[in-house]
Amino acid sequence: MAGGGTTKAARFLFASPGGDRGVGAEEDRTARADFSFPAAARITASGEIRDLFRRGKRRKTRHMDVFVSPSPAAFPRLGIVVPKHKRTIVLRNRLKRRLRELGRTILLPRLREENRPLDVLIRVRADAYDASFEDLREQIRELGEGLCSRR
Repeated sequence: MAGGGTTKAARFLFASPGGDRGVGAEEDRTARADFSFPAAARITASGEIRDLFRRGKRRKTRHMDVFVSPSPAAFPRLGIVVPKHKRTIVLRNRLKRRLRELGRTILLPRLREENRPLDVLIRVRADAYDASFEDLREQIRELGEGLCSRR
């Protein structure tokens, strides 16, 4: 940025919020920063999603196709695609919420810890609608381990 300013994403990753609210407040702010999911860490633009489908390296889990590419940002980003697969909107939204939560609490923090600035796009297959939360969690955890072990 011109003038030495910082982006929202950089502030999210590196800056600590100002003010002092007591001894436990710093731990609370740190925990929130580690597990937040700001707009800068999301892949939502259709052009970026299309590029990841085309150019991203594809990996498969039991219920997901995952496309991975180096991030143009200095931090990892996550996109989630949940096709309808003839399911109700309630089920689709539940699956999206579950995946967002797992990406926010497991995948993105792991990639940040390992300093892996990757764009990760998760596209679920129809059988993901029937998967348990624990099964999805295990797949996301394994995905994070796999992405961090490759250099």
